[in-house]
Amino acid sequence: MESLNPTQLDAVEYTEGPLLILAGAGSGKTRVLTHRVAYLIDQGLAAPEEVLAITFTNKAAREMKDRVALLVGPDSKKMWVSTFHAFCARILRVHAEKLGYKREFTIYDGADQVRLVKRCIVELGKDPKRFNPRSFQAQISSAKNVLMAPDDFLRNTEGYIAENVAEVYDLYQRRLYENNAMDFDDLIMQTVALLELFPEVRERYQTRFKYIHVDEYQDTNHAQYRLVNILAAGHRNLCVVGDDDQ
Repeated sequence: MESLNPTQLDAVEYTEGPLLILAGAGSGKTRVLTHRVAYLIDQGLAAPEEVLAITFTNKAAREMKDRVALLVGPDSKKMWVSTFHAFCARILRVHAEKLGYKREFTIYDGADQVRLVKRCIVELGKDPKRFNPRSFQAQISSAKNVLMAPDDFLRNTEGYIAENVAEVYDLYQRRLYENNAMDFDDLIMQTVALLELFPEVRERYQTRFKYIHVDEYQDTNHAQYRLVNILAAGHRNLCVVGDDDQ
């Protein structure tokens, strides 16, 4: 704690309710976050497995795990430190059957998604040279990032291209389901659906995570924002770190 300045120390020791930390690059925000996690565990406010920390890259997750391990010791391995997608995949592996998927579902990467979109375009009798699969995939991804299902997309967009995207999106989603597959955006969208539809699952994770931390909060999209707010709805012990220059 000696390495922290008074403002950083205040952030570390604030443990009740929501906390917003605004910090630019190189300002020691990761140090504040790791010290705060260590402080919560050291003070007995939460067990390691009751602390959730979400980062935007696997590298950042590994770095945070390593830093907390230096402060807390081997118990830090029980913490949930991961990206949004890895966190959601972990939850879905346990509860996928509630949504009609098998637990060993496949996760489609960007190339898989574009290939499936192209197949859907062709299956619907459309020309993939006229309707660009990569562009359609990007629009489907954008829709999922605001939790917009195919029927919502059709209701909320206008124009010839949008109508075609909605049609492809609907078939794409059905083919994913038939293949027991989800794309990256589904990981978050389906986890939000899981938590909204099944109170017992929602309460399980709201109770489990007494403290939630999100790094690079300025980069969150609507689906990620919704996910975090559901998880923190009970205790409101949500600490987010953002760069107000970005």
